[in-house]
Amino acid sequence: MQERIRRRVVVSGRVQGVAFRAAARAQAHAGGVAGWVRNLADGRVEAVFEGDPAAVAALVAWCGEGPSWARVDRVDVRDEVPEGLARFQVR
Repeated sequence: MQERIRRRVVVSGRVQGVAFRAAARAQAHAGGVAGWVRNLADGRVEAVFEGDPAAVAALVAWCGEGPSWARVDRVDVRDEVPEGLARFQVR
C-alpha cells in the first residue's frame, strides 16, 4: 500500500479575492492530492492536503507562493493523521 500523509496549512497575507482556492484546487488535481481548501473569516485560507508525501510536500511549498495575485506572509503547517480522502474540493 502506498504511503499517505496529511498536512493542514493556514496561509496568511493577501490570500482572499486572488483566486487562491481555485489555484490550490488546480495544483492539487495536477498532483493527485486529495483534501479541501476554504476561506477563513479572518482573511486567511485554510487547506488540508492528503496523498503521496512528495506531492503533498510540493503543494505545501506552493502555498508559500500562491497564485501570482497573492501575497503570502506566512504558512503554518501541521501534520495530521490521514483520513483516506478521495477528492479535492473548494469549501
